[in-house]
Amino acid sequence: MDTITQVLQDSNLYRYKGFCFFKELMQPEYIDSLQDFEIREDDVFLITYPKSGTIWTQQLLSLIYSEGYRNGTEQMDTSERIPWIEFQSLSKIDHNRRPSPRLFTSHLASHFVPRGLKNGKGKIIYVMRNPKDVIKSLYHFEAMAAYAETSPDFGHFFQKFLDGEVFAGSWFDHVREWYTHKNYFNILLIKYEDMIMDLRSVVKQMCTFLEKELDDESLDTVVKRATFNEMKKDPFANKENMPEDFFDFKIGKFMRKGTIGDWKNSMTVAQSEAFDKIFQEKMGDLDLSFTWDIKLESHM
Repeated sequence: MDTITQVLQDSNLYRYKGFCFFKELMQPEYIDSLQDFEIREDDVFLITYPKSGTIWTQQLLSLIYSEGYRNGTEQMDTSERIPWIEFQSLSKIDHNRRPSPRLFTSHLASHFVPRGLKNGKGKIIYVMRNPKDVIKSLYHFEAMAAYAETSPDFGHFFQKFLDGEVFAGSWFDHVREWYTHKNYFNILLIKYEDMIMDLRSVVKQMCTFLEKELDDESLDTVVKRATFNEMKKDPFANKENMPEDFFDFKIGKFMRKGTIGDWKNSMTVAQSEAFDKIFQEKMGDLDLSFTWDIKLESHM
């Protein structure tokens, strides 16, 4: 087994094979065992770096795949329909007994996912978000997560993020690895900002990729039920039924703002310029761009 090291800026995390895991929730032996997890042809994996649209895309997949959820006759929590594959302690689900098609959620880097996915079996939807907004969102998430070591201020967290000493490790490594290895997988790349600006088009793109045909009425329902305001009212989507020993909802919510450019409310000009320089150094050689700011109201 590769070396396990302590994450210096968060005592609740350990680093293993370049990735930062939660000590209490994720064991390296189990993570390694996922390599041999048997993939079915119609498995679907939603993969993101934390705070990049995971809950939102889970909702979209739930609505696309479940007619009962769309029409209100099926009462199932999203975490049961699209469970996490790496958090074995949070779920008692026997994945081998689940009927097809199986939907999964993950924050894992590409070198941890089951080998079968690398052979083109199954489908992957990978969602990316502009990293400045990821920093802001992850900073607030850290404050409410009981199993994360809270930073004293945004400046401290900003540096911790740049150092890759947060859950899931370096954003730059995560996105680069998935983006540069996309040809090894049957994968659809989606940007969070595109979902905000034209959700209907992204839903249609997802349906085409997933080979799921929805009529116009069903498509309208998916888009409506996946708006920020609708999801905040939906107990199966807003995650507020998570155990209190994991999250302190008096401090914050999973679904906070869902906007583009909120980083400007916390990041100084100097921090923004420093980040831009690092972004160019680490990602400048990739054919990859992000929307950093836009003025929109009443959108997810």
